[in-house]
Amino acid sequence: MAARTARVERKTNETQIEVFINLDCQPGSGNKQEISVSTGIGFLDHMFHALAKHSGMSLTLKSQGDLWIDDHHTADKYQIYHCQDSAIALGTAFKQALGEVRGIRRYGTGFAPLDEALSRAVIDICSRPYCVTDLGLKREKIGDLSTEMFPHIFYSFAIAAGVTLHVDVLRGENDHHRAESAFKALALAIRQAIERTGGDDVPSTKGVL
Repeated sequence: MAARTARVERKTNETQIEVFINLDCQPGSGNKQEISVSTGIGFLDHMFHALAKHSGMSLTLKSQGDLWIDDHHTADKYQIYHCQDSAIALGTAFKQALGEVRGIRRYGTGFAPLDEALSRAVIDICSRPYCVTDLGLKREKIGDLSTEMFPHIFYSFAIAAGVTLHVDVLRGENDHHRAESAFKALALAIRQAIERTGGDDVPSTKGVL
């Protein structure tokens, strides 16, 4: 079967991002899973690493940007640029690696607990980009990442990947656990949705996606 890989570079005035992705590194695939993420934001690295690990993909994501903090480049603006651009680059690479939506399950659902927290993610690889999140985060930050960034990360990934995505944190008291379980739920949903069926059909009554 053709390798489902992609390499993407995204350059803006604020960031320079390089992404390499291989969607087929699940156990038994024969491909070694390799993950290396460096965005300059520690908790974001942790979340992308979890996303790659549990979806069964190899991921290299390197992001560089303007770290100079002044009146025009605040810490919040820096995070907005890096979070959104990193998610856009990842979504673009995902879409390119997947190629034509043919011979896959298309729909995926993932539930992931982390201690007291439980999240659900549902994805439809359909070329109809849309995103709804209900994360219920209360803290201002988790580690060094503003919690208001999380909906932007999921949204930016979904739009760039061309998928419909719903992510809901169903319960949980600890915001770290809530956020991490959300990313892990998405990983499991992705893993299910991109699974090859063994056929070559387009999974749509329309015959095209």
